[in-house]
Amino acid sequence: MWIDKIFNHHSDHEFSQLALEIFRYQFEQVAAYNQFCQLVGKTPGSVEHLDEIPFIPIELFKDFAITDEPSSTQMVFSSSGTTGSITSKHFVRDLEIYQLSADLAFRNLVGEPEKIAILALLPAYLERNGSSLIYMVDRLMRQSNHPESGFYLDDLSGLANKLRELDASGQPTLLIGVSFALLDLLDDGPFKLKNTVVMETGGMKGRRKEMVRAELHHELSSGFGVDKIWSEYGMTELLSQAYSKGDGIFCCPPWMKVMTRDPEDPFSWVQGPTGGINVIDLANVHSCSFIATQDLGRVKEDGAFEVLGRFDQSDIRGCNLMVI
Repeated sequence: MWIDKIFNHHSDHEFSQLALEIFRYQFEQVAAYNQFCQLVGKTPGSVEHLDEIPFIPIELFKDFAITDEPSSTQMVFSSSGTTGSITSKHFVRDLEIYQLSADLAFRNLVGEPEKIAILALLPAYLERNGSSLIYMVDRLMRQSNHPESGFYLDDLSGLANKLRELDASGQPTLLIGVSFALLDLLDDGPFKLKNTVVMETGGMKGRRKEMVRAELHHELSSGFGVDKIWSEYGMTELLSQAYSKGDGIFCCPPWMKVMTRDPEDPFSWVQGPTGGINVIDLANVHSCSFIATQDLGRVKEDGAFEVLGRFDQSDIRGCNLMVI
């Protein structure tokens, strides 16, 4: 039932109506969300419009099993965090929804994986269990079915050689990597890539100093010899991803929407100025589709958005950059 509704709506009105339906469902079926809604005085009887739905603070994924049926969990994704920190856990009841979300978003916003070789430089994620990013990229590699697609951990020289070889042969290639590892790879540069998309997933993971996105992209584009650096915006608590084809401007798939809240008032909205990023992810139907992140950003009139930093004192996570 939910799969057809989530992935087959089209208009803004249909999105809003489905979001309200999911809100009512999660209010009744997700205990932690119900408790939060009661605390902030929001019930299905008092919520009639999309902008009245309460968004759960993302930190609650660290303390609660946010799911409609804990006994039916098929997989648990966990966040990276930093050494000694408490990680978030996303209890996934229906893996098919995550698979469809990841597949369709990539095809709609990036391209067809069957046509590209995928090289992944995600050491901080490969070194632990439960990464939704590793699950997604591994799935895309299987769809790519290119013999040279693969993950790289410590063999940066081998990756550099393979990258040059594929690019020189004219093979369309995606290099996807965590920010600090892509910078490390430039030690084997410089590169002059013509047939490769370089996509960063953000995050220094404590391995390098944090950088604003513009600074990072300038260094990466210069080092790899490409005009634009693409980006992926995702996190453990979301089953959907947004993508940027350059300049840090992200587009969402049709079942995902970003709104910005007033940094001083979490229940007020801002459009245009910088605000806290709230995400509606309809693919999160079995957990919580309404999440207030610790990211700061700005939403454009067409619904695209940019990430400008993070709130002070928020955890350093793998998917975002700090404001400096």
